[in-house]
Amino acid sequence: MKNKITEEDNNQQVLELQNQEGFEPKIIGFLCNWCSYAGADKAGVSQKVYPPNVHVVKVMCSGRVDPELVLNAFSKGADGVVILGCHPGDCHYKEGNYRAMQRHRLLLNLLAQFGIEKERCVLDFVSAGEGDKFVSVITKIVNSVKNLGPLKLNGSNN
Repeated sequence: MKNKITEEDNNQQVLELQNQEGFEPKIIGFLCNWCSYAGADKAGVSQKVYPPNVHVVKVMCSGRVDPELVLNAFSKGADGVVILGCHPGDCHYKEGNYRAMQRHRLLLNLLAQFGIEKERCVLDFVSAGEGDKFVSVITKIVNSVKNLGPLKLNGSNN
């Protein structure tokens, strides 16, 4: 028995493509207070241009970003999450960024079980003096999530 593509199915696909073309992702950024937040500040002070899609949440350390916070962000409508911390070896709390790396690996496995692509949850490192790198990381995740389209949980659009 062949599956027939009805006109209604075709119209639905066209609507989804049109929605994706105008799609602007909502991204939550967890930025460590000491390095990444300062890097974001440097980008702003230097008047660097980057996508405005990231809503920043300042945390004292990237190691304090609990997986539950990330899951909560996705459940409340975020299309992506970026966690930015100090470079390994430069953490103000000695090893918080190493903890963030461990949690991120576990988090990616957990997200995969929910059908959430790993590209939607990024961990990176930006120091206080790396305004250009901050712009690059933000631009990259926004473009990546834009290409993936809106996050659909439980078969529905957030």
